[in-house]
Amino acid sequence: MTSRIVLASLLWLVVSCQPPAGDDYVRIPVDIQQLRNAVTLGPGDVFDVRVYGEKDLSGIYRVSAEGTIHFPLVGEVRVQNLSPSEVATLLQDRLRDGYLREPFVTVTIKEYNSKKIFVLGQVAKPGTFPFEGEMNIVQAVTLAGGFTPMARKNNVIVTRVDGGEEKRIQVPVESISEGLAPNLPLRPGDIVYVPETVL
Repeated sequence: MTSRIVLASLLWLVVSCQPPAGDDYVRIPVDIQQLRNAVTLGPGDVFDVRVYGEKDLSGIYRVSAEGTIHFPLVGEVRVQNLSPSEVATLLQDRLRDGYLREPFVTVTIKEYNSKKIFVLGQVAKPGTFPFEGEMNIVQAVTLAGGFTPMARKNNVIVTRVDGGEEKRIQVPVESISEGLAPNLPLRPGDIVYVPETVL
């Protein structure tokens, strides 16, 4: 009986020390949607507008090169440099002005195409950074000040929206830096998360 307990404990230890496999192998301790909603909109970004009880007013909108959208009833609305929650409030105010009595509007980001990336976790300077040229993941980590001593360098996770679906990609950044793996080109809106080393 004792040997079974010891064996079970050893098996648990071996399994727990192995890096998990698969695209979605780690639960990122960040509210992805809240993060995206805190960042302002720019040309090319796509977002979903829902007006409660008004199906004809709900839909998906892309920010024009001028930073605007054309919304039913209210016409042209400038949304550039506004957060999704600010856009929702603005649309509510415009709809309330002679169209609906108590409109309730929600705005959800579908695509971030306006040259922004996020680098979070075990880096020296986590935050939001401008997407520049043909940026790759090594450049993004460097832009964020490089890894901390606790970084899990070969298990970096890139979260991106592709075709309306959220995908997670495990990237061996240390191996890339050593020339042992191909670099990963980033896209605007990508979230790079560097997890902490499991001791």
